[in-house]
Amino acid sequence: MAVHHLLRRGISGGSPLHPLRGLLVSQELGRRQASSAAAGDAVAELRGAREDVKQLLKEKSCHPILVRLGWHDAGTYDKNINEWPKCGGANGSLRFEIELKHSANAGLVNALKLIQAIKDKYAGVTYADLFQLASATAVEEAGGPKIPMIYGRVDVSAPEQCPPEGRLPAAGPSSPAEHLREVFYRMGLNDKEIVALSGAHTLGRSRPERSGWGKPETKYTKNGPGAPGGQSWTSQWLKFDNSYFKDVKERRDEDLLVLPTDAVLFEDSSFKIYAEKYAEDQDTFFEDYAEAHAKLSNLGSKFDPPKGVSLD
Repeated sequence: MAVHHLLRRGISGGSPLHPLRGLLVSQELGRRQASSAAAGDAVAELRGAREDVKQLLKEKSCHPILVRLGWHDAGTYDKNINEWPKCGGANGSLRFEIELKHSANAGLVNALKLIQAIKDKYAGVTYADLFQLASATAVEEAGGPKIPMIYGRVDVSAPEQCPPEGRLPAAGPSSPAEHLREVFYRMGLNDKEIVALSGAHTLGRSRPERSGWGKPETKYTKNGPGAPGGQSWTSQWLKFDNSYFKDVKERRDEDLLVLPTDAVLFEDSSFKIYAEKYAEDQDTFFEDYAEAHAKLSNLGSKFDPPKGVSLD
C-alpha cells in the first residue's frame, strides 16, 4: 500500500498519522522494495545460469554427470535429523573436497569443474541452487519432463558441515531391495519414488575405474560423446525416456548394464508394479519422475526467501 494512501486514510479518519509511524511505514516499504529488487536480481542470475548450463550441455554432452551432481548433493538427507545442516541434503556441501572424496562421489569433481565458471559468473547463485539447477536442466534438455523447481537454497559455509560418508546408495548390496528402502526411506521417499528416480539411469554410463561396475567400453560407448568408455544402461544414453525400464525388463543386450539395484525393480513385488507401468507408459513415468526429482531436490534445503522462488 502506497504511503500517500496511508496518509490520506489517516487524515480522512480524523487522526493524523504520527511522524514516527509514518517513518516506520516508509522504512517497511523500503525494505519490501529492496527485498523485491533482490529477488528480481536473484531470478535474473538464475535464469542466466540456466542458459549457460544449456550451452554447456550442448558443448560437452555432460547431462549424466550433472544429474548425478544434483542427486548426490541432495541424497545425503536424513529425515530423522531436524537440525540444519546436520540433516544433510541439497545445501551445496558437495563442493568441499572431503565430501567429493566419498567413494560414492567418485568422478564428481569433474562435474564441479564443468560448472565452476558458471558459478563464478553468477556469484549470487549458491552452489546448492546451481547443483539442482544443472541437474534439472540436464534432464529437461535430454528430452525429459519439465521439473517444477524452486530456488533460493542456502549454502553451508564450511567443510565441517558436510554429512558423514555412507548415506548414498550402493550399486551392489547383498540385499538390493532392502538397501534401496533403507537409503530412500531415510530421505522420506517411498517405493514409487524409488522406482521413478531409478529411471534416470536412462542417462549415462558406469565406469569400472570409478564404481567397480560395468565394462570398460561397449559398442554404445566406445566413441563417446565425451571421453569414450564405460557401460551404459541404454543404447541412447544421452536421451531421457523410459527405455531404461524396457531394457532392464528384457535384458536381451549384454552390452547394456543391469546392476543388482536395477534388476530388483522387476523382482520385488512392490517395485515391480511401478517398473512394469513405466516400461509401458512413458507419460506416467515422466509425470512421476518430475514430481520425485523436484521432491529430492528440496530435501534438507533451507530457502531464502522461505518459500523459494520460481523461474517460470
